[in-house]
Amino acid sequence: MKNKLAVFGGAPIRKKSLMFGRPLIGREEIEEVVKTLKSGWISTGPRVVRFEEDFKKYIGSRHAIALNSCSAGLHLALIAAGVKEGDEVITTPFTFAATANVICHLGARPIFVDIEKDTLNIFPEDIEKKITSKTKVILPVHFAGHPCRMDEIMDISRRRKVLVVEDAAHALEAKVNGLKIGRIGHAASFSFYATKNLTTGEGGMVTTEIKSWAKKICSLRLHGLNADAWRRYGAGAPRHYEVISPGYKYNMMDIQAALGIHQLRKLDKNYTLRKKYFERYNEAFKDMEGIEVPIEKEYVKHAYHLYVIRIKRKALKVGRDEINRALRAENIGTGIHFVSLHRHPYYRKAFNYKANDFPVANDASSRVISLPLSPGLKPGDVEDTIRAVKKVFNYFQR
Repeated sequence: MKNKLAVFGGAPIRKKSLMFGRPLIGREEIEEVVKTLKSGWISTGPRVVRFEEDFKKYIGSRHAIALNSCSAGLHLALIAAGVKEGDEVITTPFTFAATANVICHLGARPIFVDIEKDTLNIFPEDIEKKITSKTKVILPVHFAGHPCRMDEIMDISRRRKVLVVEDAAHALEAKVNGLKIGRIGHAASFSFYATKNLTTGEGGMVTTEIKSWAKKICSLRLHGLNADAWRRYGAGAPRHYEVISPGYKYNMMDIQAALGIHQLRKLDKNYTLRKKYFERYNEAFKDMEGIEVPIEKEYVKHAYHLYVIRIKRKALKVGRDEINRALRAENIGTGIHFVSLHRHPYYRKAFNYKANDFPVANDASSRVISLPLSPGLKPGDVEDTIRAVKKVFNYFQR
């Protein structure tokens, strides 16, 4: 395809495309996967159990249940919370579709609340205004790794007697006032998708302090059985199983857990690297007229999952989509996180949402661009990204 930017800058900044969200997989992960394949036990088994125990220790939670996705975790946590047809779940529209889709799967209604202008997280002051007799759960999303104002959300939860299930897909290392995400709400669901801070290719984990919830999620993740294959066959004489509820096929495999065990051990090292890149971007872009850089509040520990800039439209001749195409023409992989759900056809039609219902989320939808941020990057990749951003923004500056 012809380079659309050659007219103002010659050859693109990079000869080869820089992948967005490239994972960092090392020798340890590869060797563990090979051992798993050779062991003959490749589905849910001893490595899943080991990964759950390691993850539980990392978060400090009483329970950790491994699943095949964060979406599955949100779905099962809402079931454990008692969400059913006709209920309402309050959440943010500025998130991936899975957050609201799982609410719809249960016949419940997602009630959207607008977001903060600085963090792009759900606006706590508006949550309470949306609570009705049908409200069962508040579902905050820790956007890009910056945690929500959980102290205020949990205060609303206690006073109004509604439960809190956190979408922690972006927030593995995050803390609020020193307390880890995964220990604050009644449950939290983490993602181990290919681009996440810890990857198992696909996968997720639910943490909770509530024993009855953990027990229910454990059963529901594998068809509603009272014991998985490892517990039936792996240790001692085979046991018969009983179906105690109509469950789902949401279990994690040992092949995935083999990756997760070693990814978890490298988490702090990889976090330090992403933090370094995040701060380098901020330093490079903070004084540029066309860019609004992300922030970090003093009471949080940011997980640095995404580096999301917002274009300042008044400073530029073109909109976000043109800027995004230009960066891709420079061979810089980018993402859009997110186009607010209330702007998507299904949610517009099903719930009669209008664009101006959530003005902050609506505005952010047309201004956000995510730049590469992963431990798989080299320092030179970050510098190439900075050069490309400056080249593109300078060209389109008014």
